[in-house]
Amino acid sequence: MSHEQPAPDAPPSTARRPIHIAVAVLSVLALVVTGFAWRSIDSLRNNLATAGGLGLGGSADGAVDILMVGTDSRTDAHGNPLSQEELDSLRAGEEVASNTDTIVLIRVPNDGSSATAISIPRDSYVNVPGIGMSKINAAYGATKETERLKLVEDGATDKEAEEESTKAGREALIESVADLTGITVDHYAEVGLLGFVLLTNAVGGVDVCLNEPVDEDMSGAHFPAGEQTLKGADALSFVRQRHDLPRGDLDRIVRQQVFMASLVGKVLSAKTLSDPGKLNELSDAVQRSVVLDDDWDIIEFATQLQDLAGGKVQFETIPVTDLNGMTDYGESIVEVKPKDVKKYVAGLVGEEPTDSEETTTPETPKVDTSTVTVDVANASDVGGLANGVAEALNSLGYSQGEVGNYTGRSVSETTVFAHSADDDSAKAVAAALGGLPTDTDTTLPEGSVRVVLSSDYQGPTSAETTSTTSSSSESSETGLEPVSTGGTTPTPAPPGPPIDAGSSGPRCVN
Repeated sequence: MSHEQPAPDAPPSTARRPIHIAVAVLSVLALVVTGFAWRSIDSLRNNLATAGGLGLGGSADGAVDILMVGTDSRTDAHGNPLSQEELDSLRAGEEVASNTDTIVLIRVPNDGSSATAISIPRDSYVNVPGIGMSKINAAYGATKETERLKLVEDGATDKEAEEESTKAGREALIESVADLTGITVDHYAEVGLLGFVLLTNAVGGVDVCLNEPVDEDMSGAHFPAGEQTLKGADALSFVRQRHDLPRGDLDRIVRQQVFMASLVGKVLSAKTLSDPGKLNELSDAVQRSVVLDDDWDIIEFATQLQDLAGGKVQFETIPVTDLNGMTDYGESIVEVKPKDVKKYVAGLVGEEPTDSEETTTPETPKVDTSTVTVDVANASDVGGLANGVAEALNSLGYSQGEVGNYTGRSVSETTVFAHSADDDSAKAVAAALGGLPTDTDTTLPEGSVRVVLSSDYQGPTSAETTSTTSSSSESSETGLEPVSTGGTTPTPAPPGPPIDAGSSGPRCVN
């Protein structure tokens, strides 16, 4: 159960918020996997927007792992504001934001023989560096705004603050994705709204298919059932709709994936690759709307992909524990278990999870709870958290010790302390609270346990929630047990069959 408050300055999730899904990222995969055709365009390399110092790479695992994100920026890749005509064509409104609502991790083996694109729902509730538990799409924007305000207060110019805070936001997102998936990110690509429209128009539109007609004003999606070819703003509406869909954001992700598959297939076609005009349009789209990390030679990388077939480009989605999760403060989220995500991703890429804790669960020792005194100290900014945890432990028979605010050394995660490392009482308390890490504090008397609560705490906070958390603790990951759904039955969403770019026609979807 989470008590983490919403990330600072994170945009509210409201029904009438203007376009909040940055689907321009859908174009980047097609551009990357067909980029060998751009080698004849000398200006491309020199005119690409780049970003440096993102802490990428470091894992020689036989593949290139690319984090591709879409932002709902109202500027182009070089920071130039979009024209009013361009804004109108996007149906994007005037809202200024830095949200990354499309997040795709792509793995390409070094031989360029395949590409696996793994979608991460934008509302996935994860541990964000410097923020704590939050929707993953807030990692970039909330971190950026917090850092920007700090830099301005310290005397930085607006330009300096913008550049440095943007870098901090990108780093936070990269780290969040790596922590969730267990994959080290080697390269970074970011694209704004404009890129999606430019690319879709450059290829003459993309073929899609709907099971039923749709008429949804929030996104502007008004389409008949069956196959159709969409361009520009209509294509944008197709992939951004989530209201009135049976599975909400997951159905939207499926739409994005079938759109990407159709787009990749179309760009790979001979009609596109042999048309100088279309290739010039593709190049223009990249130069105006894509930001790449500055250590990535996209042209050289693209030469590795020149034999890639559409059927070898597959789209997947991480497993979801609860599609309709809810935090204690009423925010709608998508619950995910990092352990399950890492295991699933490792299976897709043919590896084992790198963290041994992900594959083994220590046995919970049996103790006489009445003989164990537990102090609970609150190091988070959540009022009343220590009292709630103490109540949960009391319901299990533990003796209550001191309960209050924490004044000791700084802690970065919720931890259970005991006098010695092999203290069975500490291990039992840690398991009862959802699988927390343990540590030693020799100032504690033998047999005494202290729980120090940080902002990442996800365990029970009352007698009513203790039994549920305790029964599921064996399958939890340290410190990241999913939040309570408020008494409702969770709606899990296991991964569906992969979608590939090699089919002869568009797959029909909701």
